[in-house]
Amino acid sequence: MSTMAAALAPAPITLSEGSSAPLGAQVFAGGVQFSVFSQRAKRIELCLFDSSGTQELHRLPMHKGEDGVFQGFLPDVGVGTVYGYRAHGRYQPESGYRFNPNKLLIDPYARALVGQFQWRPEHAGYAAAHPQGRQPDTRDNAPWTLKARVTAPATAAARSPKHTRRPLRDSVLYELHVKGFTMQLPGVPEALRGTFAGLACPAAIAHLKRLGVTTLSLLPVMECIDEQPLVERGLVNYWGYNTIAFFCPARRLAAQPENAIGEFKAMVATLQAEGFDVLLDIVFNHSPEGDKHGPTLSFRGLDNASWYRLVPDDRSRYENISGCGNTLRLAHPRVTQFALDVMRYWVEVMGVDGFRFDLAPVLGRMRQGFDPSAPFFVALRQDPTLANVHWVAEPWDAGHEGYQVGRFPGRFAEWNDRFRDAVRGYWLGHGPHGHRIERSEFARRFTASSDLFQHGQRRPTASVNFITAHDGRTLADVVSFEHRHNMANGEGNRDGHAHEVCANFGVEGPSDDPQVREARRRVRRAMLATTLLAQGTPMLCAGDEVGNSQQGNNNAYCQDNPTGWLDWSASEGDDTDLVAALIALRANETYLRYPQWFAAEPAEDEPSIRWLRPDGGDMLVEDWHDTRTGAFACQLRAAGAAAPRGAIVFNPEPFDLAIDIPDGPWQMLIETSGSFPAVASSATLPAPQNPFEGTVLVPARSLMVLRRLPAASEPS
Repeated sequence: MSTMAAALAPAPITLSEGSSAPLGAQVFAGGVQFSVFSQRAKRIELCLFDSSGTQELHRLPMHKGEDGVFQGFLPDVGVGTVYGYRAHGRYQPESGYRFNPNKLLIDPYARALVGQFQWRPEHAGYAAAHPQGRQPDTRDNAPWTLKARVTAPATAAARSPKHTRRPLRDSVLYELHVKGFTMQLPGVPEALRGTFAGLACPAAIAHLKRLGVTTLSLLPVMECIDEQPLVERGLVNYWGYNTIAFFCPARRLAAQPENAIGEFKAMVATLQAEGFDVLLDIVFNHSPEGDKHGPTLSFRGLDNASWYRLVPDDRSRYENISGCGNTLRLAHPRVTQFALDVMRYWVEVMGVDGFRFDLAPVLGRMRQGFDPSAPFFVALRQDPTLANVHWVAEPWDAGHEGYQVGRFPGRFAEWNDRFRDAVRGYWLGHGPHGHRIERSEFARRFTASSDLFQHGQRRPTASVNFITAHDGRTLADVVSFEHRHNMANGEGNRDGHAHEVCANFGVEGPSDDPQVREARRRVRRAMLATTLLAQGTPMLCAGDEVGNSQQGNNNAYCQDNPTGWLDWSASEGDDTDLVAALIALRANETYLRYPQWFAAEPAEDEPSIRWLRPDGGDMLVEDWHDTRTGAFACQLRAAGAAAPRGAIVFNPEPFDLAIDIPDGPWQMLIETSGSFPAVASSATLPAPQNPFEGTVLVPARSLMVLRRLPAASEPS
């Protein structure tokens, strides 16, 4: 028995049996109902603390109910009760058992937390002196761990009557970090910088509405723990991909930490009233408990073998499919239930419109590998609440055969890194392997990657098209740095993607050379336009529109400082107006967001895309693989139309190029270089304000959008 346990007075109160559902702590008339799952524990104690969470007051044995649930009803307590659990059972790591009642455990269903976590040796479930960790540690960790706090009964989110979730075909995603977006944004009140309330303030909303984005994809907003190596280096897990309490909005992101729930709900309601959908990044692939040397904080101590995937021939070890030391076992019915309960809470109570799943193949990992029909996916698609929200997958994890782009079921949309690499490579002049990107590869990605997604009745919107995200370089850095500059992360510049497709145009980092700066500007703008004009679902990374830089750091996960915060005064140029014009064009022109696939040989009642060489002729088989030039164009025709509605012209070359566009007359809508008309070699080339037929001079490293003007004899 621990010293703390011996010091406790005999419990003057007891738990009545109560109910096994719902899991967690629920306030009812006359008291609080507690229930927690453990398939293998012999007994579990409910531990009550004072309001600060510093003094343990009582340990109350819970009743063992049905189907592995321990339960109890505690009378005469209510909102604000601070508690944790201690689980008793076998300590036999080689068999997957890691019960240790000396470790206070956080309720997986906690709605709010109390205290601040401190890394201490007492969190270890095993005795460090034992050579293989096969003996339990007898020290109490309660003084240094987090406790749960009972919250008021949940109320349904107040959804605006005007708010209906947009279909993906009408959506433009915008990935942002709540703190990073608001910390330095002009107009955000000082007290609200870095918070949920800051994201809902008028200055933030004004920028989002000016851009025209529709859907905010928020990096993790749940309570997390900073990894011990980061703390030892004086850093934090800024991104938040280390969730410890999945139901709890992070106090670190709240202007009023004691009211984080209310502040988050108010933020969502405000954003939705302004017309935005809100998606949450959710981390169901691992927990902060790490590998076998990690701390015992919650899941491990409650039922290690149920919550985690263990190595079959040595169950003291964890399968590390996440790359973070452990992997949650979503194949277990109680873990699937937990994940669905978490999501349902964030939709029904907190009001969000969907989720982006980090390292999503973990959700479908069965014993033989990834299975699109895994229990989690089946349950998700059948859930009456969750079946109607957006699902976005990061379709790779760190395990064997972890790359699963295109294999997710149903209405899943998926981050398409093939689009990212092809678009970057096309405009930069080299792809992931140093070779020039063929026009065939670029065209395939521009039309939503049918080779990956055109199966199982999936639509082009399944491809989430992006060129940058939180993970990797910003767009300004993609065109300014060829090498990693991650020394500030404290890992010897070894972390971060070592082979990102990027180019510095002859100078590593910032440059005063006008030609270098102009080349970077043009390529940056062409890539933004490509993303917003492509078939599929576009996603922008916050700050790219204003030239935000991380000074070459392509893994700023631990940089809670100006490196990781958006720089709204970035020197690389403001492309906000271009982005806004492109998004408005996308909204107005249905040919830019067809919900169906282009047919190879379209009928008259089907939309079509026609690809053209620079001389105006149709692209032939040999042209698709000819890398001597990258320039070409496409015309898009609506279903049933006799003539094309629009055309998009691509010139990735470092020189201006005359390109013939048949079937005119045409009028230019957008030209990304901002230099049109360039100096022409022929007086017959058109000026931008005039309709033209035939040849147009396309500036170097630029993209041009044209609209066909109907002839006088045609119906308008």
